[in-house]
Amino acid sequence: MVKEQVYEALEKAGEMMDAKGIMAATGLERADVDKAIKALKKEEKIDSPKRCFYVAKA
Repeated sequence: MVKEQVYEALEKAGEMMDAKGIMAATGLERADVDKAIKALKKEEKIDSPKRCFYVAKA
């Protein structure tokens, strides 16, 4: 599933990533990445320490 791919990419990176970085790491389309980010933020699985950059919560 797209959400899991995005979360795994953030976990593996070990650093903040923006949507472009996530797209490069997963090969997903921008719209899919944006939807996954929104869902993961709602579920509190990722955090955004800097505007438009995301990191997986431990």
